[in-house]
Amino acid sequence: MPSKVRVMFVDDHAIVLEGYRRLIEKIPDIEVVAEAMDGHTAFQTYKAVRPDVVTVDISMPGRGGIDLIRCLRLWDPNARIVVFTMHRNASVAVHAFHAGARGYVTKSSKPMLLIEAIRAASLGGKFISPDISEDLALERVDGERSIFQSLSTREFEVLQQLLDARSHDAIASALSLSPKTIANYHYAIKQKLGVESDIELAYLCLREKLTFPTTSKLD
Repeated sequence: MPSKVRVMFVDDHAIVLEGYRRLIEKIPDIEVVAEAMDGHTAFQTYKAVRPDVVTVDISMPGRGGIDLIRCLRLWDPNARIVVFTMHRNASVAVHAFHAGARGYVTKSSKPMLLIEAIRAASLGGKFISPDISEDLALERVDGERSIFQSLSTREFEVLQQLLDARSHDAIASALSLSPKTIANYHYAIKQKLGVESDIELAYLCLREKLTFPTTSKLD
């Protein structure tokens, strides 16, 4: 009998973990071998368990999903990662793939699409849920490259954390960088996006439908 695909789920919502654990229990060729609710725990768990595929949310406490993808791929270039997120945004998907993801599925998709993505990733393939692939296709047809694609993967991760209303100190701690480095990234992000203040930055992101949960004030 062929071995099952060993999956680790990373999501900070317990109800999501529970729901998809129950779904996987009904799938004969896939099994959940580990779970984590934040990026730091996920990284340590991955090294200990070495699952075949990891599903990663984008917005999490501390280290965000894109930075986790980048770190996993640096530690293990063969890591197979599927993003499973609420964010239907082509820019987020592009940066996730640049960081090393092999799949991108929105949480509004049918549950079996995540199963398809896990299977595809386990075989070394790629998978994009139809809603995101449609957005990416429209972007190509229109010939308009998203302004956020001018940012590096690291800058985009910092932007995500800024939009999550985290301070420079909190972002520095999450990404294992210095507050000064984060301040430099913050400045570079505003320069590249052509804004002068955090209010303009927030307005631009809202206009471009790039939003993340907010818990405190921007620096």
